[in-house]
Amino acid sequence: MPRAIWSGSISFGLVSIPVKLFSAVSEQSVRFNQLDGRNNARVRQRRVNELTGEEVPHGEIVKGYEVASGQWVTVTDDDLVRLMPEQNRLIELEEFVDLDEIDPVYYSGSYWLGPADAAKPYALLATALADANKVGLGRFVMRSNQHLAVVRSVEGALMLSMMVWADEVNTPEAIPGMDRAADVEVSDKELNMATSLIDSLTETFEPEKYHDTYRQAVLDLIDRKADGEEAPVLAPADDRDDTVVDLMAALEASVAAAKKSRKADANSAD
Repeated sequence: MPRAIWSGSISFGLVSIPVKLFSAVSEQSVRFNQLDGRNNARVRQRRVNELTGEEVPHGEIVKGYEVASGQWVTVTDDDLVRLMPEQNRLIELEEFVDLDEIDPVYYSGSYWLGPADAAKPYALLATALADANKVGLGRFVMRSNQHLAVVRSVEGALMLSMMVWADEVNTPEAIPGMDRAADVEVSDKELNMATSLIDSLTETFEPEKYHDTYRQAVLDLIDRKADGEEAPVLAPADDRDDTVVDLMAALEASVAAAKKSRKADANSAD
């Protein structure tokens, strides 16, 4: 069962709603430990002073920011606490916007907001957001960092999504070579064919259809090795043909293949 990782209140206007924050995602991954290959003993990392080579006690470690090569400014925890906003247990919704106005690039992790003590104002905000088709934008502090967040209504519950700040987003202009695409002219025939291909492959989003096949393969490998089996010998990958093909021919072949596949799926369903 998920545990609350933060508790506080949502406020908008003079309304305050006590809430608890729960992770909306439980990421699944295969985690490995580093071992000494000679005896399979765990390998531990030590914090070492790079000048003396001696291990540094935890209590002697401080935060430092390099302002020039070899020149450091140290900052204490008390320094940072004094800079933190006073309302460090409050998600203050500063404004409301349409959800489709926010580009997904700004999202960075999602959490459920559960009602803490007062269910009615919680339900009121969830219902009002859904009816207005709006989301609330606000800032709050968690784990000594200030975050921008969006609060939205999902099936009668409130979900908070962390957001990155605008100056953290790389613009297309910052990507090398991106300007080459702006100079390309696309014909109406090519555009119509590409649109037809997109239409042929359009489906209703069903997240359950997608699985992490690599993670499952790694777990299967671990199970086989634990049972004393040898790792399978993989066949060499086929050499890819890097020959540049005609764009229209590739589009036409793709559309035909997509239609054939959809027809086969429909026949098998019957």
